[in-house]
Amino acid sequence: MEEQHTISVLVANKFGALARIAGLFSGRGYNIESLTVNRTHNPALSRMTIVTTGDDAVLEQIEKQLTKLIDVEAVVELDNDCFVERELVLVKVRATRENRAEILNLVEIFGARIPLVLKDEIALELSGSSRKVENFISLISEYGIIEMARSGRTAISQKPGTMEESCNA
Repeated sequence: MEEQHTISVLVANKFGALARIAGLFSGRGYNIESLTVNRTHNPALSRMTIVTTGDDAVLEQIEKQLTKLIDVEAVVELDNDCFVERELVLVKVRATRENRAEILNLVEIFGARIPLVLKDEIALELSGSSRKVENFISLISEYGIIEMARSGRTAISQKPGTMEESCNA
């Protein structure tokens, strides 16, 4: 059965590492649903959080192919119950005199922030789990989304220690 998988990949913080990984996915016909990349606490390493879909056989192939790539230090699938994940969404919505109070109520309920207020528009910022972000977008879309940008999922394991330690254990 095809399902969503979150994969954490530690790579050397070098030119071309992202291109090689993206090329692996596109060359084999795997889709990347979400991708985030940034340096870790170790400036020599970057962490990529990749969300993809497929069955267990596809996931196993992706993991095997990733570990073969130059500059890949570690690959771990983050199981559904064993990781902390967050996304960021910025969304600009129509805000009229009539609906502004309702929008502000949603902001309060979800713990969102308001980085920009214009005469007929409000920009909203929310970070949280993918499910929370999806729910927020669903509800706020009733007011008319003008523009939206989403960061994609970033995640770390809930297991003690670092990813490198758990991979080398």
